[in-house]
Amino acid sequence: MLLAYFCTFLIGLNLVGAQSSRELDSLLQDYAFRAFVNPRTGVVYDGGVLANLTGVRVAALRLRSGSLRRKGVRSYKEFNIPVGLIEQPYVERVVLVYHNLGNWSSFYYPLPGYNFLSPVLGLLAYDATDLSAASLSELDVRASGSPISIEFQNVGFGPKGSSPKCVYFGLDGSVGFDNVVKENTCLTTNQGHFSIVVESLVAPAPSPAGGTGGTTGIGGGEGRRSKRVWIIGGCVVGGVVLLVLLALLFCYVRKCRQRKKMRRMEEAAELGVVLPMTRVGNTKAPMALETRTRPVLENEFVP
Repeated sequence: MLLAYFCTFLIGLNLVGAQSSRELDSLLQDYAFRAFVNPRTGVVYDGGVLANLTGVRVAALRLRSGSLRRKGVRSYKEFNIPVGLIEQPYVERVVLVYHNLGNWSSFYYPLPGYNFLSPVLGLLAYDATDLSAASLSELDVRASGSPISIEFQNVGFGPKGSSPKCVYFGLDGSVGFDNVVKENTCLTTNQGHFSIVVESLVAPAPSPAGGTGGTTGIGGGEGRRSKRVWIIGGCVVGGVVLLVLLALLFCYVRKCRQRKKMRRMEEAAELGVVLPMTRVGNTKAPMALETRTRPVLENEFVP
């Protein structure tokens, strides 16, 4: 039972730094909202993340819903949002949270058979009523007129003769592909996560030892299997150490009980019989009150 608890504890520690993509969205929403210090409408605020997510960038932009629908947003990071953007349900103010997953792209969005030529970028909309709120649900945002365009920067090169594709990761776990426009631009009418990929001509390489994945290869599956191996190994080693400690503790308790029992027996032996003291010469000695067996003559005849 103790071994099972120990394994569960190790797995829990590991999962702290390895959330699912949806858990990551919730975490980045919290980081983005924390960037609002004396917030102003229409100003982009870059947020910070913990050291275990080095390479991930997050930003937040608060807008009035009516202004967003009438004017759109030009050049919000890599995103260009046209007029006619509609959110459901309607809110007075909306916050657009930007994600750039950097070298964590293939870890959170593994795509077997494809290599990433650019980091995964995300655009999610939230209600701006409470800027201190965490774990908010995303609004349903759609472009009713022209599509949203994503202009990727520093797009890598695929193998000769390959055809790059835009990939769309929906919030419901769906994956869609589309053609690249102008070599580095993708179009969408929905919010979500986006990247440019190319079909892999060779087997995907395993992710680095740190488990961070890479922007030019899919290593999420191998990284997770490696983490499981480390978890199992940690459980075994931890269990052996725990059993040794329990055995030593058991021996120590048993020895203490034996010593305590011996002391009690010695004290009982010393206090079991109380004899009166009498003076014999210059010394005192214990004296029995009477003998246990009275002397009896062997022969009653007395000469």
